Amino acid sequence: MQLTVIVITRNEQANIEDCLKSVAFADEVIVLDHVSTDQTADLARSLGACVHVTQDWPGFGPQKNRALGYATGDWVLSIDADERVTPELRDEILRTIGAGNTAQACRFPRRSRYCGQFMLHSGWSPDWVTRLFRRGHAQFSDDLVHEKLLVQGPVGALQSPLLHLSFPDFESVLDKANRYSTAGAQAMRLRGQSATLFDALGHGLWAFVRTYIIRRGFLDGQLGLALAISNAEGTYYRYAKRWLMSREETPS
Repeated sequence: MQLTVIVITRNEQANIEDCLKSVAFADEVIVLDHVSTDQTADLARSLGACVHVTQDWPGFGPQKNRALGYATGDWVLSIDADERVTPELRDEILRTIGAGNTAQACRFPRRSRYCGQFMLHSGWSPDWVTRLFRRGHAQFSDDLVHEKLLVQGPVGALQSPLLHLSFPDFESVLDKANRYSTAGAQAMRLRGQSATLFDALGHGLWAFVRTYIIRRGFLDGQLGLALAISNAEGTYYRYAKRWLMSREETPS
């Protein structure tokens, strides 16, 4: 078996069908679901995916390593439910794994959408992600959020884009900012990293400046400004939540 695709999910009914159709060329598709309450698992099974369900949530990195443990292909492609493999990327992936490539992994550019608009600046483009790798030569970091693929060996580059259909509306922006800031604060606690309210303010301000000015988010128009503000808010919430955790941990 040559290629396994792995996807981790929770309540991705709106995304999973198009996601799996975009990787229909794979020899094996593994979906690791975290007790979805919608039709995610059933839809995935109907499209031929091998679905496994976990009751607990260890974080994004450990969950992706669990999914990786089910893979049997020589090569593994990891994507999220809100991502789509373009036909151009599909063809490039198949050429790569069929050509005896010497690289142990490959990265490719990702184009991300924010409230209906693909962002061309703001730190979102170019956004290179390493997602294709030889099984046994890479694994995910144990980070609770913003996990990284740790590769043993050289990493090649493909040129065709992966589409990231993130944040269809502002409700999803707020939801993800809340969930990720909580996970980020918990990760800071596990690393022994403390925070103050002034850290939250300073890091939030810096996130806005980095996104809107340094990474030229102003060139993305009004939604570039909205993205910079939401990045600032998410960063502020992460440090503020860690600060509040510290207050709760300190005996009165």
